[in-house]
Amino acid sequence: MKILIQTVTTAGFSMDYICFGNGAETMVILPGLSVQSVLQQAKAIAKQYARFTDDYTVFLFDRRKELPPVYTVEDMANDTAAAFESLGLENIYLFGASQGGMIAMLIVLDHPHLVKKLALGCTAARLPAAQAEVFNAWLHFAATGERKKLYECFAEAIYPPALFKKYRPMLGLMAKGVTQEDLRRFITLAEGTAAYDILERVPAIRQPVLVLGAEDDGVLGPQAAKELAAALKNNPHASSHIYEPGYGHAAYDTAPDFGKRVFRFFSDK
Repeated sequence: MKILIQTVTTAGFSMDYICFGNGAETMVILPGLSVQSVLQQAKAIAKQYARFTDDYTVFLFDRRKELPPVYTVEDMANDTAAAFESLGLENIYLFGASQGGMIAMLIVLDHPHLVKKLALGCTAARLPAAQAEVFNAWLHFAATGERKKLYECFAEAIYPPALFKKYRPMLGLMAKGVTQEDLRRFITLAEGTAAYDILERVPAIRQPVLVLGAEDDGVLGPQAAKELAAALKNNPHASSHIYEPGYGHAAYDTAPDFGKRVFRFFSDK
């Protein structure tokens, strides 16, 4: 199955996305921060979310192509919502992972008419101060052009130790494909998270929400998902699950039942 990268163009920017499945409902995936665009793994992503394709037409969006010098999570959310509207997407079953979850929450808060249900994977309502050093290390290696160290530092933070050890020999080869433009985009997108804090706004989310987090989240820390779930305590349609150690920040890729949990949540009418 070949998945083509498509582009939606608005008055102010263009944004790449992929689409697969032929279901009657619309599901959108917003991925987290990455060194290179996840759209390069379009076929693998479609395979990972194959269980959704009978019931949903699935879209996965990248960040906008033309990044301004300063680009906050709020900006990302507004641009992504504009892309949805340009494509006529509505009543969306929205899943956001990591930074994608931050974007997803702001879309629900500022453009609530677009979203029917919201699933969040290993994300936060604010960037914990104690975790800023993780982002600072990434930014340092990106700014100095140390591609292999950036990939290693990034992978070590998001994956559990056993998986990082398994993937580590491949990281050097992957790093060779990182361009200067990739590094520039990574820096801008990572810096855009620095001032992010919507904890006081989260209780205003009224859509059904599923929060999934991990005890051994090496990027946002173990309390991020718990704090987010607590902020949603007055939403009668909110639920949460925190994975025991062993899956890391990338539990949305490593936990074998992660996709099943999201599918059940979306399918529960």
